[in-house]
Amino acid sequence: MEKKKTKRADLENKRTIFLQIGLVVVLAAIFVAFEAKTYQKKEKVVFQVEDKELVQEEIIQTKQEVKPEPPPPPKQVTRIEIVEDDIEIEDEIEIDVEADMETEIEEFVPVEMEEETGAEEMEIFTVVESMPEFPGGEAKLYKYLADNIEYPQLANESGIQGRVFVTFVVERNGEITDVRVLRGIGGGCDEEAVRVVQSMPRWKPGKQRGKPVRVQYNLPIKFTLQ
Repeated sequence: MEKKKTKRADLENKRTIFLQIGLVVVLAAIFVAFEAKTYQKKEKVVFQVEDKELVQEEIIQTKQEVKPEPPPPPKQVTRIEIVEDDIEIEDEIEIDVEADMETEIEEFVPVEMEEETGAEEMEIFTVVESMPEFPGGEAKLYKYLADNIEYPQLANESGIQGRVFVTFVVERNGEITDVRVLRGIGGGCDEEAVRVVQSMPRWKPGKQRGKPVRVQYNLPIKFTLQ
């Protein structure tokens, strides 16, 4: 026996409608899926940068040095020396208590103290009012050097020549002392220059304020091969 369906129960006629409804639902779901916003969870990373200078400042411990208090100054002790009465005192003044109007009074004459010239005698000047001078003047000095200098053999064989600077002191009596070489050339010339200066006759001494004084004198001596 053949089964028959009623028109209401037959869904074959409504297939197209169901198909359209299904497509609409699917498209709507796809549209909703595209429009929906997705939020990704962001991981927060924190970087810590340490300041080396600040760390070092925290590590370094500052220590304040406490300076010790200076010791108190030594107490000054004053010494009192007792002088005996029997010491004779020069320039003693006698006072006559019984003097009257008719008594003759001797005139007081002050004693002149001698000036201490020891320091001035020992002082050596470099520039004075009247400089020391070789007997006969500068021309005689150079003639004396030319006549008395013997050229050293070593300097002659080695071809050494030049100026030797010698310094010496002209004493208050004109004597030559403290002969030294300021700058030499070697080869025996320095020793020869000192020898010649030491054998010089007495100079005319230098004077300061009219008095002879000690004066330091510098003299260049030239050695030349001929």
